[in-house]
Amino acid sequence: MNDKSGSKQLKSADIQRIMELLPHRHPFLLIDRIIEMDGDHSAIGVKNVTINEHFFQGHFPTHPVMPGVLLIEGMAQTAGALCVANLEENYEPHLVYFMAIDRARFRRPVVPGDTVYYHMKKIRNRGRVWRFKGEAKVDGKIVAESEISAMIVKAP
Repeated sequence: MNDKSGSKQLKSADIQRIMELLPHRHPFLLIDRIIEMDGDHSAIGVKNVTINEHFFQGHFPTHPVMPGVLLIEGMAQTAGALCVANLEENYEPHLVYFMAIDRARFRRPVVPGDTVYYHMKKIRNRGRVWRFKGEAKVDGKIVAESEISAMIVKAP
């Protein structure tokens, strides 16, 4: 979106808005806010990782590390919220289902105290099928990356 001066107007979403867009709830809601949504093209989701996360009880108690699959899920939730936010105003509740995870790479561990930024960019969409490239970053460094495909379906 551009304003009259030609500069982009980026939207954001707090936790209340995210819970309107996604069906996920604690302990599986893995984004705390979205700081930038550029139409349906890109978004940056944020997760503040704390020692109180349920998964640290077993992964690993003496050396807590956020599981890589949850980093991918955080990417997917950021992309899913972006997709649903760009549906028609009168949309009925929808679900976003994974179709594929490709080129996943994990670069370094994410630990309590880290803030993860999920940078998601749309590669393409056809109808209700979307494909995104994502990078999870901590302190500006890539900790994980992946391409994901998902389909938006009406909730039962």
